[in-house]
Amino acid sequence: MLQKLVGRQAEQEVLRKAYQSFDAELVAVFGRRRVGKTFLIRSVFAGKIELELNGAQNGTTASQLQHFTSRLNYHARPILPYVSPKNWQEAFQMLIIYLESLQRSEKMVIFLDEFPWLAGKKSDFLQAFGLFWNTWASQNNVMVIICGSAASWIINKVIRDRGGLHNRITRRIQLQPFNLHETEAFLQSRGVKLNRYHILQLYMAMGGIPHYLKEVEAGKTATQNIDQVCFSKQGLLREEFNELYPALFSNAENHIQVIRALANTRQGLTRGELVKIAELADGGNTTRTLEELEYSGFVSTYYAFGKKKKELRYRLSDEYSLFYLQFIAEKRAEGTGTWEKVAQTPVWKSWSGYAFESICLKHVPAIKKALGIAGIYTEASTFYLKNSDFGRGVQIDLLIDRNDHAINLFEIKFYQDRFALSKEQAEEIQLKKAIFKSSTNSNKQVFVTLLSSFALSPNENSLGALDNFLDMNCLFEPF
Repeated sequence: MLQKLVGRQAEQEVLRKAYQSFDAELVAVFGRRRVGKTFLIRSVFAGKIELELNGAQNGTTASQLQHFTSRLNYHARPILPYVSPKNWQEAFQMLIIYLESLQRSEKMVIFLDEFPWLAGKKSDFLQAFGLFWNTWASQNNVMVIICGSAASWIINKVIRDRGGLHNRITRRIQLQPFNLHETEAFLQSRGVKLNRYHILQLYMAMGGIPHYLKEVEAGKTATQNIDQVCFSKQGLLREEFNELYPALFSNAENHIQVIRALANTRQGLTRGELVKIAELADGGNTTRTLEELEYSGFVSTYYAFGKKKKELRYRLSDEYSLFYLQFIAEKRAEGTGTWEKVAQTPVWKSWSGYAFESICLKHVPAIKKALGIAGIYTEASTFYLKNSDFGRGVQIDLLIDRNDHAINLFEIKFYQDRFALSKEQAEEIQLKKAIFKSSTNSNKQVFVTLLSSFALSPNENSLGALDNFLDMNCLFEPF
C-alpha cells in the first residue's frame, strides 16, 4: 500500500493555488535532504505531471542530457524515440515541442527535481532554462516546479538571480521537518501506536524527518527503535551523518566543523566564537557556510533578550546531528543493545534536557496556543547573564516577550514521570526571575511558566514559584 501524504496542509494549499491560477507559475520548493519534498509534489500532482526530471549529483552535462531524453521518451512515448540533444537549449526546445503537442486545457506541470544538480558548473542549463521560461513557459498555461535540497543554491542562484531569472519565482515553499503533531499523525498512519512520551523520545533522536521516521517499527518501544535504527549494523542512521552533509554542500568539511562546534554548547555561539572554535577563516566562505546551514534547517539563529543585533547567535537545531555526535559516533561499534545501556547514564540525562529544550524552541506557536496568547504579537528569545548584583549569573531557556506588556519566563525540564517541585527548585526559579527583572529593568509583568515532559504534582512550592504549568501534550497541538 502506498504511503498517504500526512500533514503539509499549508504547503498543499500553496501548490493547489498555483495549479488553479490563471497565470504561468514558477514554484521553488527547497528544504533539507530526506524531508519529503519529492513525495509532497508527487502526491499533490499524481497523474498530472507531464515531465519529471531528476538531476544526478556530479553528473556530466552529457549524462544529464541523456537522462532528460530518457524521461522525455518515457512521458511522450513517441513513435520514434527522441535522440539526445547537444545542449540544454536544444533540450528545452524539444520540451516545448512535446508540451505544445499535448494541447491540454488544464495547466501542464513540469517537475525538475534536484535542480541544482542539473545546473553543473560547466553546463549551460541555467541560461537555457531562463530562456525557456522567459520566451515560452511564462506565456503559456504551465507550472514549473524546481526542487532541491541545496536550499542556499536555489535562493542565491534562482530566487536572488540578477539575470534572466530575476524576480521570476512566483511562489516558494521551504519545507520544514514534521512538528510533533505531524510526527504523531505520520506514525499512526503507518500503524505505529506509541504514546506521546515515546514519540517525544524518537523526535529527540531523529527529529521530524519522514524518511527517518519510516524506519520506526510497530510493536517496539522508542528505546528499541532507536537502538535498531541508530546502532545496529543495518540501521539507517548509523552512518547517515557521514553522507548527509557531503550530499548537500561543496566543501562540506566546513559545514561539519560548524555542526561539531555547536553540538558542544547549550547557549549557542556568536559568529566570532564559531570562527575560533571551528577554526574557520573569517570571510565570505564562512558567511556562505552559515547561510547554507541555516537555509537547510540544520542551524537556527536568534538574538538573546536585550542584546544588540551584532550579537546574533547560532544554535544547532537538527536533532539527529546532535544525537549522532553525542552518542552514535563513539558507540556505533557496540551494536544492538547500546541505547538501552546509554539511556540510564548521566550523559543521557544531560542530552535529553538539551534536546527537549530545543524541541520546545521549535514549537513556540503551540506553546503560545496553550497559554491563550496565539493572537498576540510576541518575540521569543533566550536570556543568559554571566554575573549579576546577586553574585551569580543566570540562564533562562526560553522567554516570550509579549506585546500586551507581559513576559513569560520558561523553566524547561525533561523528566521521566510526574514530579513535585522541591523547595530548592522553587527558590532557584524565584531567584532567576529576580535576577532577570533586576538586570533588564523591564517594567512588564513577568510570569514564570514551567514546561515539563509530564504533569506537575502541585504543592506549596509550585504555588509560590509558578504562574503557569504546561506538559509535553501542548507541543503536540497543531499550529
